[in-house]
Amino acid sequence: MRLLEMKNGFNFRDIGGYQTKDNRTLKYHKLIRSASLAELVPEDLVYLDEYGMRHDVDFRSPAECQAAPDLLPENVQYHFTPVFPIDETRSTQKSWEERERYNTDPALGVAEMKSAYADIVLADSARVAYRKFFDVLLANDKENESVLFHCSMGKDRTGMGAVYVLTALGVDEQTIRKDYLASNEYLRPLREINLNKAKQAAKTPYFVANIRSLGRVSNAYLDHALLLIKKEYGSVNDYLRNELMLNDKQLQDLQKIYLN
Repeated sequence: MRLLEMKNGFNFRDIGGYQTKDNRTLKYHKLIRSASLAELVPEDLVYLDEYGMRHDVDFRSPAECQAAPDLLPENVQYHFTPVFPIDETRSTQKSWEERERYNTDPALGVAEMKSAYADIVLADSARVAYRKFFDVLLANDKENESVLFHCSMGKDRTGMGAVYVLTALGVDEQTIRKDYLASNEYLRPLREINLNKAKQAAKTPYFVANIRSLGRVSNAYLDHALLLIKKEYGSVNDYLRNELMLNDKQLQDLQKIYLN
């Protein structure tokens, strides 16, 4: 995994370099995960273009995209693939400022995140979005050309997208979990900004605790999703095959495209 040197973007990571269970290696310059692209500066666009970014898979809701459109290099093809019709992860400041119950229920943030992860697993819109994501991945068959996939903070909808693609490529669960949890480190500056705003707006300490829960990833969130997948579908691989309809040839093609 390689953190990209962005001037004005958070959580931009090339997830190349990971080892698979059969001792192959993910290629660099093929898969990038990130937070929002709405605040990028011209230097960032030049950097991404030269890095090889050619596809942008946007998991955000229509309202999020309208409020903060992606800024892209000219050579990038944009793919609108909303996981939810609305932003269930409460990633924007406006959404959490409207939640009066955050002042009275300290567990609300965690409950909302678990509910969002349940919908990432179970919602028809999520299934459609992640299948389109894999269609883009399968079309990205030229060397040193990258698919970037993202949501607003690059941690939940993007995090589960990474879980799916890394599983499809044969990466072990411990490595996948480590990649998922790394968002806490790379979003730290943004989380501190949001927590400071929350402290200024808070009526009770519960409000800040809930904003903290919304702004981070957690083993509890990932485990909630994985247990639901196990209960409903059997395993992540079963989900990929039977719900996202990835056949053996497509899985083999993915490995040819993304693995050394």
